[in-house]
Amino acid sequence: MADLDSIEIKDFDTIVVGSGLAGLTAAYHASRNGSVAIITKSQLDISNSYYAQGGIAVVTEKDDSFESHIQDTLEAGRGLCDLDAVKILVEEGQDCVYELIRLGMQFDQEDGKFFLGLEGGHSHRRILHAGGDATGKGLTSFMLKKVKEQKNIIPFEYTTVVSLLVENQICTGVQAFDFVSGKNILFRSRATIIATGGLSRIYDRSTNPHTATGDGIALAWHAGAKLADIEFIQFHPSALYLPGEDAFLISEAVRGEGAWLLNQQGERFMQNIHPLAELAPRDVVAYEIYNQLQLHHSDFVYLSLKHLDPDLIKKRFSTIYNTLLKFDIDLTRDLLPVSPAAHYQVGGIQTDLYGETNIEGLFACGEVASTGVMGANRLASNSLLECLVFGKRAAEKANSGKYCSSGITPVNRIRVDQENEDNFLEIKNQIAALMSKKAGIVRSADRLTEAIEELNSIKNQLPEIIDEYNLLKIKHIADICTLICESALIRTESRGGHIREDFPLEDPALCAHLVQQIGQPYKFQKVRN
Repeated sequence: MADLDSIEIKDFDTIVVGSGLAGLTAAYHASRNGSVAIITKSQLDISNSYYAQGGIAVVTEKDDSFESHIQDTLEAGRGLCDLDAVKILVEEGQDCVYELIRLGMQFDQEDGKFFLGLEGGHSHRRILHAGGDATGKGLTSFMLKKVKEQKNIIPFEYTTVVSLLVENQICTGVQAFDFVSGKNILFRSRATIIATGGLSRIYDRSTNPHTATGDGIALAWHAGAKLADIEFIQFHPSALYLPGEDAFLISEAVRGEGAWLLNQQGERFMQNIHPLAELAPRDVVAYEIYNQLQLHHSDFVYLSLKHLDPDLIKKRFSTIYNTLLKFDIDLTRDLLPVSPAAHYQVGGIQTDLYGETNIEGLFACGEVASTGVMGANRLASNSLLECLVFGKRAAEKANSGKYCSSGITPVNRIRVDQENEDNFLEIKNQIAALMSKKAGIVRSADRLTEAIEELNSIKNQLPEIIDEYNLLKIKHIADICTLICESALIRTESRGGHIREDFPLEDPALCAHLVQQIGQPYKFQKVRN
């Protein structure tokens, strides 16, 4: 155990871990009732939220309704959405968006009215955008500006949380490591909010930034928090496929404006699969693309916009258009090679309707959380809305809490050994290839069992007590991947973002949340209908 006299200690009313839209929203609202620390392992503006091209789904028109948005969400979620959580998302989401507009957030307009996009699974045009295909950047930058205006919010960049401090089932803060100074720091607080985003970088092909490796899930798991539904991983159907290049997201809004998916023979293939064709829910589109790849022995299908107005496309998708020009691809004239890429963590740390976990004083919001709104498959553009609604709810509950602790939880000092960095990258890439091959879009008992065995072999090579950051990252990633594979093995059905070729149908008996907790047997929990 470390000598606490040599570790820096900082006290705040609320700690927020992560600086995406959920974390910034939580920090902003928490600052109304005390001091707030935002801890992020890179810069404040590096997050999944920042890179989100899609918009934010919210009811704004008279011909749309809360009931319609709720129903679309439930249908996309394949029976696993909790109705009370979805109602909160949709109804309070409208208030949250209008509050942002009152604060000065500007969404795209045409002729004095909001320009509303259409995306997969939605029955109405209800997607607000900012800067065309740069909504995440616009929203996150706006909230970051608001956060920086609050003098009682202190950011800690290039600082990573390595453990949660929990005693007697109460979270008293976090242990963090400052990459710049090399110091271990204990942050003590009344409430801790995890908003670390997703984990899709555990796969080979991902639309996420390199920081999205599931840190928050691992921290919460080891602290004793419950996880729910983490077998459900959403693969975005249309990520640019170029050998040797990272997967670049081609927003679902492109298909919302009428783009077609074509197979290697130039045929549209979604029309016979789903009434909404290219605008079917993401799990349906991704799975059918997967089938086309197998059928034609190809690595990609095509996305075509050649039949659409080029001037409208250039204006509407300026970020995508200009990015593709760097690869000598013209969005308006050329066929775009695309294939699915890991995009969104559907399950996560299980919370109540205020973002609180089963550990008192520990909250989660945003992609890292399982609030009950996403079910087995996230409805497009509900994620930014969830960040606003449940980021605010978590902060308000944290502000009202009377959490307290005595003393300081003993900690192990963490250090960084540069010699382990290459080892970490090698094993991380090994795990990513393993997950893509054996726990990707389509799964089977044999492949999942093999994956678990290989992951356990990796973990068995690690020391029992880990005090080095790169080795800790290996353990965390291997633990997360093991949990995903174990839950995917347990769920013997196909539903939403979890497809088993050996169990191709939904099983009504398994229409329940799969909950895991360290040291406890898994259990299925009834959906709140």
